[in-house]
Amino acid sequence: MIEFHFKSEFVIHNKSEYADWINRVIVSEGFVVGQIDYIFCTDDYLLELNQEYLNHDTFTDIITFDYKDGKTLSGDIFISTDRVQENAVKFDVEFLNELRRVMSHGILHLVGFGDKTKEEKLIMREKEEEKIKMFHVEP
Repeated sequence: MIEFHFKSEFVIHNKSEYADWINRVIVSEGFVVGQIDYIFCTDDYLLELNQEYLNHDTFTDIITFDYKDGKTLSGDIFISTDRVQENAVKFDVEFLNELRRVMSHGILHLVGFGDKTKEEKLIMREKEEEKIKMFHVEP
């Protein structure tokens, strides 16, 4: 089950479209959907999580907590919509495109993709673009 929670003023109105898309992203990577919770929040909310759980004192756009069991994907994906908005402006892309990039980024982490090295970042970006394109594809 894919659920959306809002700890800021941001709200996704077409939740079923996003849930269907995320489900297809997960299946496309050879996994099945367990419990995926997206929590959309502010920079400050995510900074507190970053400090408490990861000992990082920096802003970030996403933190992913992995609870997968074999091929059943489960996790909590916290997304700062403040940071998504700022990055959309910085990279001159639409907010919803950047949001989908970050949402798919969380799933890609859960299925095993990293982004620490230059090579991993390149692969991650290619996979994000592939998954963003799936948003408008009918199931």
